[in-house]
Parts: sequence; C-alpha cells; structure tokens
Amino acid sequence: MAVKNTRIQREKREIILDAALQVFSENGFRGATLDQIAEVAGLSKPNMLYYFAGKEVIYRTLLSRLLETWLKPLEGIDQAGDPHKEIMRYICAKLEFSRKFPRESRLFAIEILNGAPRLSGELDGALKKLVDRSVGIFQKWMDEGRLAQADPYHLIFAIWATTQHYADFAVQMRAVLGEKDPDPITTGGKFLEDLFFRGLDPR
Repeated sequence: MAVKNTRIQREKREIILDAALQVFSENGFRGATLDQIAEVAGLSKPNMLYYFAGKEVIYRTLLSRLLETWLKPLEGIDQAGDPHKEIMRYICAKLEFSRKFPRESRLFAIEILNGAPRLSGELDGALKKLVDRSVGIFQKWMDEGRLAQADPYHLIFAIWATTQHYADFAVQMRAVLGEKDPDPITTGGKFLEDLFFRGLDPR
C-alpha cells in the first residue's frame, strides 16, 4: 500500500529517519536492526514497516539525502568568482556540515570504510561528475595564475579530509583539546584558510 503524503505521515517518516540515522551512525548497516530503530523512534516495528519496506530502504533513503546535501556546496563553486572566496566558501560549507550534521558525516564514513556497497553507483556517477567539474575550474584558475599549481584532485581530497575530521573524529578532538577550545570548528576554519591559501598563493 502506498503511503499517503499527509502531514502526519510525513512527520512519522521523519521520526523514523532520524531514529535510523542515530542507529546507523552508531552501528553501521550490519550492526543496526529494525528493532533498534523502532525503539528509538518510539514506534512498533509493524507500524514502522508501514512507512518503509525494510532496513535497506531506510538506509538507502538516508544515504540519498546525505549525498544530495553533501554535494550542494560543490555544485556552488563559481568559475567566474574569486578563487580564494570560492574555495573558502566551500571549506566553510563543509565545516558547517560537520557542525550541523555529524551523524550524517559518520554514516557516510562508515559506508565508505565498508567499501561503499550501497553508494558505488553514486560515487562514480554524480560525485565524480561534480568533482571533475570542480577540478576543471581549479585547473583553469591555476593556468591563469590565480592559484598556485597543485594537483586539483588532491586539493579536493585535502579539503574533505580536513573538514570532515571535525565530525568523524570529534571525540578525539574533544579529548585532546579539553576546555582549551570550546569551538574547534570556528578555530579550524581560520586555520584552514591560512593553511590552504599559503599553499595556493600564486605569488
């Protein structure tokens, strides 16, 4: 039976997805169970299965949403813009993603570490297409002398690695920093701007 798109049903779906995000980001796909998700959602399993056909459907829905959100900042890089501002806008967007969506970031990391069995088509499809587009923009800026010459693919990898660290390794960062830095993402943004643009300054 198709689920009607009423307000109450949309709210129930969101409750289930939020509960599933918590369970999947802590346990991965294999370690998560429908019983765990139903318990966190405060629903019976049969009630939950009225909205989603099974664990696989819930998981793929979360991954699809996550990738759409994750790719938007990359889509926004403007070839006509200032290289410094455009790259920093992307870095800041990625840091905000780590601030606002740490569970989504961890879920993505778990999926990748497990070989991306449910994302492989997206990684070499939509993601690769956007990365190739961004690489073309970065290379054009480098050829014009507006950025220092560097491998543009590894520039993107470095941005991903440094920004996602603030979500995926937040526990480690809190242990190291203690009370010294209550807002490491803001501090990190300032550091990353200096780090990247000393290296990318064409002068």
